[in-house]
Amino acid sequence: MRIAAAALCILLAVPRPQAAQAPDAKTSIMTRIDANRAKYESAALRIWELAEVGYLEVESAALLQSMLREAQFEVSPGIAGMPTAFVATWGQGQPVIAILAEYDALPGLTQDAVPQRKPRDDKAAGHACGHHLFGVGSVAAAIAVREWMVQNRIRGTLRLYGTPAEEGGSGKVYIARSGALDDVDAVLHWHASDRNDAGPNTSLANVSAKFRFHGVSAHAAGFPERGRSALDGVEAMNHMVNLMREHVPQETRIHYVITRGGEAPNVVPDFAEVYYYVRHPLGTTVHELFQRILKAADGAALGTGTTVDHEIIGGVYQVLPNEALARVMDANLRRVGGITYDARELAFAREIHKTFPPDALAIGTESTIADFQEYRSGGSTDVGDVSWRVPTVGLRTATWVPGTASHSWQAVAAGGTSIGIKGMVVAAKTLALTAVDLFTQPPLLSSARAEFDGRIPSGFVYKPLLGDRAPALDYRK
Repeated sequence: MRIAAAALCILLAVPRPQAAQAPDAKTSIMTRIDANRAKYESAALRIWELAEVGYLEVESAALLQSMLREAQFEVSPGIAGMPTAFVATWGQGQPVIAILAEYDALPGLTQDAVPQRKPRDDKAAGHACGHHLFGVGSVAAAIAVREWMVQNRIRGTLRLYGTPAEEGGSGKVYIARSGALDDVDAVLHWHASDRNDAGPNTSLANVSAKFRFHGVSAHAAGFPERGRSALDGVEAMNHMVNLMREHVPQETRIHYVITRGGEAPNVVPDFAEVYYYVRHPLGTTVHELFQRILKAADGAALGTGTTVDHEIIGGVYQVLPNEALARVMDANLRRVGGITYDARELAFAREIHKTFPPDALAIGTESTIADFQEYRSGGSTDVGDVSWRVPTVGLRTATWVPGTASHSWQAVAAGGTSIGIKGMVVAAKTLALTAVDLFTQPPLLSSARAEFDGRIPSGFVYKPLLGDRAPALDYRK
């Protein structure tokens, strides 16, 4: 069943409260963000065009840093051993409120900003998770809050952390591990979505690794007895892991791709590589499952006469929810309000809806400001590690047409249009208003810290799931 134009308008729009006769601080901040919308739109679409993948976001990171320097932030690039990571700071003293920004694209998902499938030959990646909007929206919020702080002589420190390689590279983990968040009182973030939602959320913990098998090459027909196929090792490992699926907790998710499988059928491959993700709602369970996968790899090597080594690429905890902060974020999201499509956007939405399966429509047609309730995302994010170090809160905003799946060409397409920009502006305003509350209402931070301390298990000591490895700066090369 297709959504009618009128229904889309109703579902995307929510009533806005009437403005007070004299604008308060929050109204002024929202007005300021609207006044600079063209600049932020240009920056977001530029990063959408660049579509730089994890740890290679050189121009994207530089653009965001330039905007922050222009706004008189002190910018420190290359933090935590990552050339495309940075921190921008304004102010001094407590409280310290931080905002996260992302900007990496996904490899292979190229698409023009049109509602029909149209890959771009000039691109090798695309912003199928909306991080071009995430980065610029967070910067817009930080700039608006900084201007409010100056005008009202607000004491405290505002930081924006530029965090690369969220898509599998675990950039925020290295920032958390480095101690750069140790004096922060609260962290704010957001994400692209097909609806607006500021409920307290969690996610799946995740460990990823590349398994590299080494064999002996030989002519596959002339001297097959001399060969030991590294690809056989990969395939044997995959078979054993697939048998594991019957004997793991039902919430487990395991995915893999063969990244190297040989060069020619008549040459026994002496090298092959497979890239694995393993996920579960609990980081401890992910660790246990990963140990079983390691044994499967060893068994596969033994059975095929090959050898194997592995490199952990990323590892992230599940997000630790904070309801105290989420209620503040939710109230501000409802004040900002939702999104109304104009005629051109509505036509785009109608066309792209034709590419969705029928069952996807029901998922994406809920009210765009969802009921306040805790939920678990099916994905993973390195925000998880941040949330185990500092009270953290986030929201999702409708940067995509309702029903859009993340990591899809439809997400790339909508993210390159005004539909994506409208959702980004909602996020920027909500983040900024939430920061105002945290700077001006100390009891909110006290409540958030008390809940944070209560959710941390007794005896827990933070140890990154990726261990002590250095950032995997070449994982996308």
